[in-house]
Amino acid sequence: MFQLDDKFLQDIGLADLPEDQKQAFLQHIYSELELRVGTKLSEGLSEDQMAEFETFIDRDEEAIRKWFAQYMPGYADLPDYQRLKTAAPAEVGEIDVMAEYGSLKWLEFHRPDYRDVVAAELESMKKEILANKDTILDVK
Repeated sequence: MFQLDDKFLQDIGLADLPEDQKQAFLQHIYSELELRVGTKLSEGLSEDQMAEFETFIDRDEEAIRKWFAQYMPGYADLPDYQRLKTAAPAEVGEIDVMAEYGSLKWLEFHRPDYRDVVAAELESMKKEILANKDTILDVK
């Protein structure tokens, strides 16, 4: 979908950010984007829906396995699950892959506009950063 990397920094006018600050800045952008998107996506969801989604975030193994058994019993054979599992680093456990996959499937069902929300929030953040890039670069 998008990548927060050197190209992203170049696109927002921050390619000249000192090397030792780039990773911290990208992590800050990711955290802020996650917060903004989460806030937008939670609008209109019930308490029960929020609690169900949080099981993926919290990596609640019992709840995740129960959700898969109820809503996606054949998930392990699906090509998109297989791609995600194969792409995951070796140290990532099965429940982490299931949580990631389940959260995406949950969003597709409950908030099918989630990709649009992510894109809109990222675009908004880009504009904010571009408007303040001189100040950001002066903070070195």
